[in-house]
Amino acid sequence: MLNEIGALKFNDKGLVPAIAQDIRTGEVLMMAWMNAESIEKTIETGKAHYYSRSRNSLWIKGETSDNFQEVKSIRYDCDGDTLLLLVEPKGPACHTGEQTCFYRSLGSEAKAKPSGPFVISELAKVLEERKQADPGSSYVASLYAKGLPRILAKIEEETYELVEAASEKDNGQVLYEFCDLLFHSMALLSHKGIAIDEVFTELARRFGTSGIEEKNSRESR
Repeated sequence: MLNEIGALKFNDKGLVPAIAQDIRTGEVLMMAWMNAESIEKTIETGKAHYYSRSRNSLWIKGETSDNFQEVKSIRYDCDGDTLLLLVEPKGPACHTGEQTCFYRSLGSEAKAKPSGPFVISELAKVLEERKQADPGSSYVASLYAKGLPRILAKIEEETYELVEAASEKDNGQVLYEFCDLLFHSMALLSHKGIAIDEVFTELARRFGTSGIEEKNSRESR
């Protein structure tokens, strides 16, 4: 990777724009500038280093807030003049406390339904918000109000319905029941205070490990 830095097209100030993107959700987090030294530091440490044009010095994302960005991959575009950092953020990217710096829109914007991996993250946010909702007007809030036994009963019910659908019905019904089970399982995570990012991290950890090895490691704990 260090040898490839020479292939980049820096501007007349020796800088190149860098976009940070959450590797788990695909969400675009921020844009900053990098020079050759900050790229080298990022590669060496695994933490995002950027260049401040106002201070004329390097800075580490999270050096004052602890909201570090662990860099999993650095890519550059076809022209070699823009970088893409795939990162695992340890907190909000924006100094305002927002998860992403791109939280505002110009002009009117149609409310778009989330798609792809964003669906899971957005659903997790909604489930968290429902903790403050009225149980009389929110199904999820009513689940939380009834407590863990009710949530577990729903998961048991949805699991049975998924198994039944897979055994006897078409794939459309299997998909429907699977989504119901996923929804209630995520409600359980929220109720237990387990962030969806912890799920992403655990799934990522398992990549490259065989199912047998993973099972044996759990049994030895």
